[in-house]
Amino acid sequence: MQHHTLRPFVGQTSSKNGNNPQASVSEVMRYAARFSIYVPLRLLALVALCITTFITTAYADHDGQVHDHDTDTVHSEQSLVTPANVSTSTQTSTSNISTAATTSSGDAIQQFVAGDFSKRQAMLSDWPGSVESLDSLVEFIANDELYQGNSGQTYLLNKEDQLFTYPDKKETDDWPSDLSQITLTNALRSALIFGQAKVKLASDKPAQRLQAVDILANNIDQVDPAIITTAAANEDNAKVKKALTALQARIDFKNGDLPTQIAAVILLADSDNPQVLVDVESALAADNLDASLKAALIDAESSVSRRIEISTWTGHIFTGMSTASILLLAALGLAITFGLLGVINMAHGELIMIGAYTTYMVQNFFQAYMPDMAGWYLLAAIPAAFLVSAIIGMIIERIVIRPLYGRELETLLATFGVSLILMQLVRMIFGAQNVEVSNVAWLSGAYQVSSSLVLPYNRIAIIGFTVIVVALLVYLLNKTRFGLFIRAVTQNRQMARAVGIPSARIDMMAFGLGSGLAGMAGCALAQVGNVGPDLGQTYIIDTFLVVVVGGVGQVWGAVLAALGLGVSGTVLEIGIGAVLAKIVLLVLVILFIQKRPQGLFALKGRFVE
Repeated sequence: MQHHTLRPFVGQTSSKNGNNPQASVSEVMRYAARFSIYVPLRLLALVALCITTFITTAYADHDGQVHDHDTDTVHSEQSLVTPANVSTSTQTSTSNISTAATTSSGDAIQQFVAGDFSKRQAMLSDWPGSVESLDSLVEFIANDELYQGNSGQTYLLNKEDQLFTYPDKKETDDWPSDLSQITLTNALRSALIFGQAKVKLASDKPAQRLQAVDILANNIDQVDPAIITTAAANEDNAKVKKALTALQARIDFKNGDLPTQIAAVILLADSDNPQVLVDVESALAADNLDASLKAALIDAESSVSRRIEISTWTGHIFTGMSTASILLLAALGLAITFGLLGVINMAHGELIMIGAYTTYMVQNFFQAYMPDMAGWYLLAAIPAAFLVSAIIGMIIERIVIRPLYGRELETLLATFGVSLILMQLVRMIFGAQNVEVSNVAWLSGAYQVSSSLVLPYNRIAIIGFTVIVVALLVYLLNKTRFGLFIRAVTQNRQMARAVGIPSARIDMMAFGLGSGLAGMAGCALAQVGNVGPDLGQTYIIDTFLVVVVGGVGQVWGAVLAALGLGVSGTVLEIGIGAVLAKIVLLVLVILFIQKRPQGLFALKGRFVE
């Protein structure tokens, strides 16, 4: 045992352009012509600036990723969790006790803690509690949270050195004089693996039985074939039975005679399990193979390789779609503000960052004042991120952008200065290091489609969340009075003002809407990446690319551009690396806007004709 050492909105203002509402049509047309000539040039200048920014930040991002990778490696080396529970426990917050169920597991876990080596080994081999109680024990030990007091009491200690009694999980200041951590020896770890598989295999839930098959498959050399045969004979769930049959075939292939091996190889040819491919390739490398067995192995190798490749590319496309969803969330707000105001808002990335930090603050608030509801903080963080970013965006529009309407270069420089100010403020308040935003329990883990295809729940949720946001935005722009005003001002500002639409107020409210959408993008990003002062700089380049390619102010153009850039970027990263993939995408976008400056969808209206 290891011993522990104690330790609203305001009224209208004047028009932003200062143009005379009675200007002649010819003057408007001349202005539109000049606008159409210079916009591509400004966009090219923006892309050049983006390239410079990307090259400057690429190496810093790389260093941060290396650091995060090292941290994850250390954590995985210390983990004792079985594969079925890895995805859940690695998402657990380091500042709180694990959320494992304890209502019905107190007696079994307390008996395990109080027992000696022999008793613990016997309990793990034949666990007296429920499946959930054994999962709780695994999670506590994996997170280094399970401790024993000097009188045999059971305690939970989190990473912040907060001690909790067990099973009621009440914080206590009465520390025992000798507090020792519960760890597993190799013998106990082996007993735990097969004890957990045994308990899960007897469960009435198919998902638990599938986890048991995975545990046994990862320890196939120590599995008793009779257990698999009996379980397969009694299994009534098709998915579990298929997994048991495949595991039995792997055992037969390793230990059976020649006819049995050939039959097993034929059965395994329908698998997409990478370990099956390893077994087949190892067998093919052996000398003096039987001709019929070798032919079966060659066919199986080709079939399994093809299935694994299909699953791998499906996973890549899914990753690209989730990346596209994040880009779309970040770009929707910019598409609205750029299309309505013609403002290149270089502070848009920092509004994304503010949304992420708002999520962090809401998480801390729930943990401090509503710990029982901490698992649901994300539901409050989404509207909070929207409101905070929207308010800050409207303040920026009122104070910084409004006096500079019609002066695009000055606006770009001013918003770039605002972005630097916001980043420095965040560094002063929260520090220069990344902050930790933990995944909620109901978004931890992944859905296993097959042995080689796993879809994380948090990325599935981001895709679904993006679909909902796009649907609500389309409804807002096309079915509400506010959306009608935005479309009117975007298409023809002078005519909209002439019929009584308060363009100044619409400008402010639309900028707030775009900023709020950026905040929600930051909330989503907090669930899949690091949250730090430079978060916005990571996504601002791709955000502008989505807006330029999709078309100014076009929601559906942004959707298609985000999908194209997200999926193609992911595919290119696989082949040529992240940095070269980004450069290739930038070059392709430059060539695209040279041929089609208006983007995929051209803005319609008399102002742009």
